[in-house]
Amino acid sequence: MPKILYAEDEVRYRKLVKIFLEPAGFIVETVENGGEAVEYLADNNDVDLVLLDIMMPVMSGKEVCTELRKISDIPIIMITALGSTMDEVEGLNMGADDYLSKPFVRDALLARINSLLRRTESRKAKVYREEDYEFLDDKGMVAVDGEKVTLTPKECLLLRYFLENRDCILSREQILDNVWGRDYFGDPRTVDTHVKSLRARLRMKGDMIKTARGRGYYYQST
Repeated sequence: MPKILYAEDEVRYRKLVKIFLEPAGFIVETVENGGEAVEYLADNNDVDLVLLDIMMPVMSGKEVCTELRKISDIPIIMITALGSTMDEVEGLNMGADDYLSKPFVRDALLARINSLLRRTESRKAKVYREEDYEFLDDKGMVAVDGEKVTLTPKECLLLRYFLENRDCILSREQILDNVWGRDYFGDPRTVDTHVKSLRARLRMKGDMIKTARGRGYYYQST
């Protein structure tokens, strides 16, 4: 069953969305603010679509959308106040796929969700295979010698970038631009931390990610 994450600070809307969606065959997880949404998505790779209310404490829906688009193309529907055209436009410009105004009805919500999920399903998932090793990038999962390991969204993006650029030395700046996004202004050493984490998760295949001293990293073909 498709899983939906709904970030909303109003209890009545969280309950309403569950009433609308669960009988229609969806699993619905809810969080109370934008910060919890980011934390949940960082720890879970099985969410199929995100509903984001714009006005939330800790982080707004717009801020969450911006953060998600740095690491994922997961479908996002922004929930806006009735008549807030500017919020709708800004949300779409930030990477949201659709929007819905409050108060909304069940049929409108289901139509938008089903439309986005159909579009997502039409995208062909990439599977990378080598000897004793398989990476399913749509699931964020690696199987090494038949043992499955789930990657974080960032690790998933990092491994895909390495695999798409096999044997090419990638500088930290290139990795940051393509995995974290060009508007990332944090510490470049976060690349080193994530590479170390990814190597550990890949276990015996972790040494395929090589260090080019003073230049960056590269994934060595078998």
